[in-house]
Parts: sequence; structure tokens; C-alpha cells
Amino acid sequence: MTAKPPTSSRLRAERVRLAYGERVVVGRDGGLDLDVPDGALTVVVGPNGCGKSTVLRALGRLLRPTAGRVLLDGRAIESMPTRAVARQLALLPQSPTAPEGLTVRDLVSRGRHPHQRWYSSASAADDDAVARALARVGALDLADRAVDELSGGQRQRAWIALALAQETDLLLLDEPTTFLDLCHQLEVLDLVHELVHPAPDPQHDPQHDERDRPRRPARTAVVVLHDLNLTARYADHVVVVQDGAVVAAGTPSEVLTEHLLEQVFSVRARVLEDPVTGGPLIVPLAGRHAATASTTSTTPSTSAAPAARSGPPDQLSGPAGSADPAEPAGPAQPPVAAPARPPQTRTTHPLTTGAPR
Repeated sequence: MTAKPPTSSRLRAERVRLAYGERVVVGRDGGLDLDVPDGALTVVVGPNGCGKSTVLRALGRLLRPTAGRVLLDGRAIESMPTRAVARQLALLPQSPTAPEGLTVRDLVSRGRHPHQRWYSSASAADDDAVARALARVGALDLADRAVDELSGGQRQRAWIALALAQETDLLLLDEPTTFLDLCHQLEVLDLVHELVHPAPDPQHDPQHDERDRPRRPARTAVVVLHDLNLTARYADHVVVVQDGAVVAAGTPSEVLTEHLLEQVFSVRARVLEDPVTGGPLIVPLAGRHAATASTTSTTPSTSAAPAARSGPPDQLSGPAGSADPAEPAGPAQPPVAAPARPPQTRTTHPLTTGAPR
């Protein structure tokens, strides 16, 4: 396992085993250990059904471990009062739904419940917190619209505003980019990254040194994602889960190697250098690309490739151009020379404005 211990961690799992009824999903062999680095954006990845969302539910106290424990500030989280946990940790589950006709302002105001008594109404402080949350996600103009009338990206911003209205330092998001197009995926992840690594407050005295410029409060976030290139672009810390166990943890460059992609995701790929961020860029090799990859690629990989690379590569298993690995490979086709192209000026794509590495 590739792992680098974080310097500090308010939220951690110690040898936890998680199950639904009699079916153990996470921690079958000795339990799962996981440290969430403070002040960082941690992304949890892994194949479908490996237990990623189950781990997040346990970190958010929605699922009690059958063995081991989840610790928040050194205390077993299941022993803490619900209201106390909700004041420190916010969890946004997969595909949340709101009652029909509920406005964005009413939705976000529900994030203030942990700070209210059951017999009291919203205070001026609550209203201010809701307004700040809406402003932080750029949704003030959506406050009076019904949630079910919003686009996918707008809806996700509204739900994240609800989590922000709780005013917690820890934010857990389960697949927040599901069903979103690329533009809205970048929009949501840009927002999450800015919450963890906030820009300096724009209201400052320009005469002061930039290092003394006040910053907004930073948070710690844990996000479950499927897209590995978005993970490489935005994550500070990556945790890879396979069969209910953590098999790797570290920075994207340390974790997202060609060997790991083949072993965990059953995908052969080249890991190159992202020309925008300098981090890893994953290029999967489908059957027709894998046959010529070893002879046509001249760009060095950012990670060590598996040792066995001689001879014709195996066919990629899976829906994209899959073939039975037991069948002999067909004759190699000679490469076709591409027609000459006039020189082009390199430009920056407008969607490559995500998190800086």
C-alpha cells in the first residue's frame, strides 16, 4: 500500500468493519484504517461496488461500524450527540431530493437546524448565515426559485449552500458531479476546491502586504468521485478503495500510476503529464490504441509502468473494444503516417480553469 501519514487528522477511521445486515462490505480482513488530512481536499476513488459511499456514510455517522470506530476530534463519533456532530460535520449524500415546490432559500435554511432549539424560530444570525452560504456558491439570484426548477449545476450549488449554512469545518460529498455535464462538473469542483483553499478576502487594504491579506475560513472536504482525471486535477489527497479495503493513499502523482490503474480498475492506460497543471493525466488504452501505444508514444510517463511490457499487449477487458484475453492477438498493423499539419498556436481552453496544482 502506498501511504503517507497526514500531519493532522480530526476525522479518522480505525479498523472499521461496515456491513448491511449480514453482508460485510468494508473491512473484511482486519478492518479499514483511514485518516482524513486536515485542510485538504481528499478524493475517494475505486471501482463500482468497492465500498466508497459506505465509507463516507460511516465517516458521517450514518452507518454504525460493526467493529472498530470512527473518531472525530479523538471521540468515537457514534457516542456524540447528533446536534454536536452536525455542528462540526456536514454530509451531502448522492442525488438528494427536496420536497416539491421548496425554494432554494428554504432548503438552505434547513442547514441552520443544528444551531436552533426546537421551540425557536430563525434568528437574524440564521438569516445572515443563509445569505452568506448562498453568496458563497453564487446562488443569491436563485434564492426564491423552486429547487425542482433548477438545472443540475444550480441544484448542486443549492445543496452545497445548505451544507455551508451548517457552518462546519468538515464537508463530506458523495458523488456531487453525478449526472452533470462537464461544465457543471468543473463548476461544482471549482467551488469545493475554493472552499478548502479559499482565495484572500477581496475587501482588504491594497497598501498591506499580500501575505497579510485576510482569507476566508478554510475547510476540510472528502469527496467520492468516479472521474480519475478530475480527481488528479482537484485532489490534494487520494484514497483508493478496492473490495472494501484501502489499497493506496497519497498525492495524485503518487497514487494514480499505470500499475495501480491496471490492478484496481482493470484498465491499461498511459499516465502522462497534464499540460495545464503538471499533475498526472490518464489516457486509457482501448484495444485499437493499445496495439501501437508502445511504439507511438514518445512522451515519458509520470509513473513507473508495470514490469512486463514486452511483446503485444493484452486486449483491454471491458465494454470498450473488449476481447477474450485467451484468444491469440491478431497480426500487428503497420502505423499509418498522419498527414502534415500547419503549425498551430497553443491556446488555453476556457474549461481548463480548474484547481491549480
